[in-house]
Amino acid sequence: MKLYKLNSNSDVKSLFQNLGVTKEGSAILEQKSHLNFIYIKDLKSPAANILKQDALSIGADLAVPKETITCKNPLVDAILIANDKQLKELARKEKVQPFGLKEFAAHLNEFVVNPQDDFHVMGIINTNEDSFFQGSRFSGENALKHIETMIDEGASIIDLGGVSSRPGSLGVSDFEELARVKPIIDLIYEHKLFDKALFSLDSYSPVSLEYALQRGFSIVNDITALANDDVARVAAKYDATVVLMHMQGDPQSMQQEPFYENVLLEVDAFFEERIAKAKSFGINKIILDVGIGFGKSLEHNLKLLKHHEHFLHFGYPLLVGASRKSMIDKIIPTPIPERLAGSLALHLKAYEHGATILRVHDVKAHVQALSVLRALNLTI
Repeated sequence: MKLYKLNSNSDVKSLFQNLGVTKEGSAILEQKSHLNFIYIKDLKSPAANILKQDALSIGADLAVPKETITCKNPLVDAILIANDKQLKELARKEKVQPFGLKEFAAHLNEFVVNPQDDFHVMGIINTNEDSFFQGSRFSGENALKHIETMIDEGASIIDLGGVSSRPGSLGVSDFEELARVKPIIDLIYEHKLFDKALFSLDSYSPVSLEYALQRGFSIVNDITALANDDVARVAAKYDATVVLMHMQGDPQSMQQEPFYENVLLEVDAFFEERIAKAKSFGINKIILDVGIGFGKSLEHNLKLLKHHEHFLHFGYPLLVGASRKSMIDKIIPTPIPERLAGSLALHLKAYEHGATILRVHDVKAHVQALSVLRALNLTI
């Protein structure tokens, strides 16, 4: 007899099939192979005691403060440790329990999700001269050539921007933004590049967005997450996909000592609100972006990436854009032109934690790195 340890990211479905496990048995085993850690905030102490016993009864567990058993404090935080099968069983058990556990059960199934193993690389191109990375700035025919190069390198989405949103930047008028992006939009339209890739406009100007959507663009990348009702109306009119990004404050002030009581829960609440707004306008094609570097400290950014899988419970694709951003420099001092390695590290981890759309400056390197990682993950 010989034993060897398998990587926890292995393609367990293929492993079970190769063993000759039945289809039904494989489905059951797959649910047992993924362990979840779910943080529960402000759980009533009696509910915590009930949940602890129910979890133990099915082989899961609940980490709670030591005084929970005496109900010393009315509310406690807890961490539930359970595989997918156990989550489903707990959701069934808690439906009939008091102290708020019925509501808890309704939310628990949201966390039993299967992240996609595919990916989309969104290539960045900017027409404004004040974009923080010089290598993304193009105009005229050079812009067209760069877009075609990114598509050839594997970008399935191209994101065009005309206004910088770097920390401290100021906005421009709708007229000025349209004047910047219009020539590139026209070239894309004339050459029918939207037959080769999806096109996104990084904008919160309804004027620029309507012009782009009339000419083959299909994605609204709005850093204000539909703060302007006119943007929502334009997106709905053209049945566009909308990227809802979280930002604390605005680009001019967002990095002035950003603060959160709990960054995960506050971003989650923001998404819940903006998703509801999008739906109220008839927008159903949604992508979520936690907004790395938009009103966040290094710690906030790292925490959002570390626990990014949490946001899969909304059921929408997740986008991450950390390309060459200053958080890399805060970890290890590095000038902007030399931040490719750091960008790859952040984006590969984001992909492993549920992000399927990565907004990048360096398409070729990301497609190669993601393809290799995906091959490793699919190896049995």
